[in-house]
Parts: sequence; structure tokens; C-alpha cells
Amino acid sequence: MMNAHKIWVLSSLCVVVIVVIYFQSEIARLEEIYHRLEYRLVQTHSEPRQFFMQPVDKSDDDLVVIYNRVPKTGSTSFVGVAYDLCKKNHFKVLHINITANMHVMTLDNQYKFAQNVTKWKDVKPALYHGHMAFLNFHRLGTSSKPLYINLIRKPLDRLVSYYYFLRNGDNFRPHLVRKKHGDKMTFDECVEQGQPDCDPNNMWLQVPFFCGHSAQCWKPGSHWALQQAKQNLVNHYLVVGVTEEMLDFIMVLEAALPRMFRGATEHYLNSNKSHLRQTSSKLQPSPETIEKIQQSNIWKMENELYEFALEHFKFVKRRILLKEPNSVAQTFFYEKIRPK
Repeated sequence: MMNAHKIWVLSSLCVVVIVVIYFQSEIARLEEIYHRLEYRLVQTHSEPRQFFMQPVDKSDDDLVVIYNRVPKTGSTSFVGVAYDLCKKNHFKVLHINITANMHVMTLDNQYKFAQNVTKWKDVKPALYHGHMAFLNFHRLGTSSKPLYINLIRKPLDRLVSYYYFLRNGDNFRPHLVRKKHGDKMTFDECVEQGQPDCDPNNMWLQVPFFCGHSAQCWKPGSHWALQQAKQNLVNHYLVVGVTEEMLDFIMVLEAALPRMFRGATEHYLNSNKSHLRQTSSKLQPSPETIEKIQQSNIWKMENELYEFALEHFKFVKRRILLKEPNSVAQTFFYEKIRPK
């Protein structure tokens, strides 16, 4: 009788799991259809501005874009789109590989990198990408500076993703053994036991990446670093998107930089790039764990940067993607030119 009861419980659980998986797949499918329809609507409203068919200006051939990608923010998916487009749109994509995956360059390498990027004409136009902190080119004596772009993610989501990534890998390179392989401790258990891998200090990464190469940038909890990160985001980045709105980020880039990103939105929607790299066997933290993490000053400051970036991105995309009611396509022209 007991065995029959166990079989019934297991069968019921299996049915529940199958139903949940089915509805999750249906929700994902409907969201994809929604994004496609939204894109078509925006494309229709944007025709007078010719977002996607602007003629190429020769001056754009000197274009240099740096994507100093933050780890575990969806950067692999975005870079995959760039690599697929580079041959068609005639630009180069280069990965910045820094020794031992360091995020900060030595002073001599900062100078060499800045000079190289601005003067290496054979690879222009170019998109450079790598896990590197923001670098102010004017400080290094260059006469020109590249355009910066980036993606930012909810800090706890990024930390949880990285935690399980080190243990379970991802679907991009599933056979690669990570340094925490075999560790079955959940993120909840890690927080409960106060282990170092889930220490809130590990979230101190997006602020430093936007702050730059100053020593204060890498001091967890530095208010100066947070303010510097905000200033750099607004003053030195062409656009900073959020991982949760990757499609809109790509649409904004296509509208703003058609020289590189013409056709990026269509490609992203019709390829597998939107799901290129996903952490395997990732468990969502419990409400108790979330509450405990959110009590830390590090989370509060990282989240403040995220919210700041999200608000600014919404401000940018509302205008460039014409999502405001009764909005009119913006253009500009010159008049009253003297002397004739």
C-alpha cells in the first residue's frame, strides 16, 4: 500500500513538472512572438527616418566602438550578433584578451592600447570587446576617442548566474570543466553558511567596470566609485542597455550606428543568438536569501547603478524607437546659412 502511495506521489510530481515546463515554453514562445510584432510596428513607424537604410558616410570608416563587457550580462549573445554581421557590413570585430583575465591594465598598457586603437587604420571600422574596465582615452593623450557601449544586469541575478556558472558551466561550452565543478552547494545554502563565494562583495563588479582604472573604483562600497560610474555612463557611453531588454538594446544600436549594426535586429530575432549562452542548472534564490543579500550596502549601491542605467536607457529608447504616444519622427536640417 505504501509503495502504491509513493508511486502515485511520484507520478503526480512528474505530471506537475511536465505541465510547468509546458507552460514555461509557451510563455517563452508568446514573448518571442510579441517581440517580433513590436519590432515590426516600430519598423513601420520609423520608415520616414530611414533608420535601417541610411547611406554610409565615409567618415564612418574611422568608427571605433569599445564594448567593455561585464561578465554574465548576456555579452556572448550580443557579440555573436556582431561576429555574424561584420563581414556583411564590412567592419572588424576584435577580442581584447588581457593576461590572466585581468580587468585593469597596467599604466604602460593603457597608453599602448589607447594609441593602438585610435591609430590602427587597417582594422577600422572596428568593434573591440573584452572584460575590461572603462578607460578614458583623453587622459592618455589621444586626439580622438572611441564610442563606448555596454550592457548591465540586475546585480543579484548576475551574481547567482556566475555562482552556478562556476559549478555547472553553460550550454555554450558544455564540456568545459569549471573551477567549482562538482560543488553541489546551492546559493541559498552558501548564503546561510556565510561562504565566500556568495559574499555580497562579489557583486562589486559593474560599478568598477563603469568607474574605470582608479584604485577607488575597485574598493567595495566606495561612494566615489558609484558617482564616477554614473558620470562615465552618461558622459562617455553612447548607449548602455540592460540584459533583460537585449532586443531593445540592439534596436537602438541599429538606429544609432547603422554602419555596423544594419540588420542586427532582424538577425537577432531570426537566429539563436538570443539564447546563445545560458548557465546550466541554475536555481533561483529563496525570498529569505534575497532579503538577506539586499540588506548589504554593496547590493544597494550596485542596484542603484542598475536602476540609474535602466532609467537612462528607457529615456533614450523612448525617443529613438518612437514608443511615445502621438510622437513624431525627429529630424534636423540647416537654414539661414550666411553668407550665401
